[in-house]
Amino acid sequence: MRILFITSTRLGDAVISTGLLDHLLHRYPQARFTIVCGPVAAGLFAHMPRRERTIVMTKRPYDMHWVALWRDCVRTRWDLCVDLRGSVIPFLIRTFARRVMRGGRRPGPRVTHLARVLGLTDTPMPVVWTSTAERAEARARLPDGEGPWIALAPTANWSGKVWPADRFVAFWHDFVARHGPARPVILYGPGATERQMAARVLDALPDALDTGGSLSITQVAALLQRCALFIGNDSGLMHLSAAAGTPTLGLFGPSRVDEYAPCGRRVAQVVAPGPAGHADMKDLEVGVVVQAASDLLSHH
Repeated sequence: MRILFITSTRLGDAVISTGLLDHLLHRYPQARFTIVCGPVAAGLFAHMPRRERTIVMTKRPYDMHWVALWRDCVRTRWDLCVDLRGSVIPFLIRTFARRVMRGGRRPGPRVTHLARVLGLTDTPMPVVWTSTAERAEARARLPDGEGPWIALAPTANWSGKVWPADRFVAFWHDFVARHGPARPVILYGPGATERQMAARVLDALPDALDTGGSLSITQVAALLQRCALFIGNDSGLMHLSAAAGTPTLGLFGPSRVDEYAPCGRRVAQVVAPGPAGHADMKDLEVGVVVQAASDLLSHH
């Protein structure tokens, strides 16, 4: 059995879609999977069981990336095509069954929207797949006895979603004063922009572990599985943390918390005061975040 799974170009949305993939892996234990995603999300699927191939779709002028994908898939006879992008591809290839998510925003959690594509009443939670070597490397980087390790993710894909760096630093000092010694792990993505956003937090917390922004997605996931807590802006890293099973506190301002709150068994979120979808992250108080982090730890 062959399944074609077309998911998001963005990391956060791709992470959310892993719950559907996990459901399909269990429902069709003999199936082989081809994943279609963007370059940023491709590494997420590196260790997915029974993944036959990942097709990395890079945006081209005049939507020619869809033409390239059709050419790549049209010669194969598929048993199922799941398309979360709402494209015409499932209707232009040979497939026994197709499940297509239509475009447009709708109320409620994104993870629930995805479940409805397969007609599921129970919402499958996102997962991560890491290798034995990555988990061993994470244990070496974050050894027992030096923690607890607390992940801080002070970056996001646009500045409006970023809690100011000085608030992260103030949070850390207040959190440690309340809970005792801990070690911060600073997470951020590749590139100079992400590095610059994280630099002020790194400079202010000299005992922090700097992950360098050069690790693969699954290496970061393995690190997150070693952390006692994650605090970060609404971002792909936040969703990755929740999928990894780490107690995850998401910080929200102008982004839609009703749609993109972290989803998992051990998650919480705090929202800056203000109109939904327009709140300013600068108005999110340090004490509110410290209390939410403390509540999350005490409940788990």
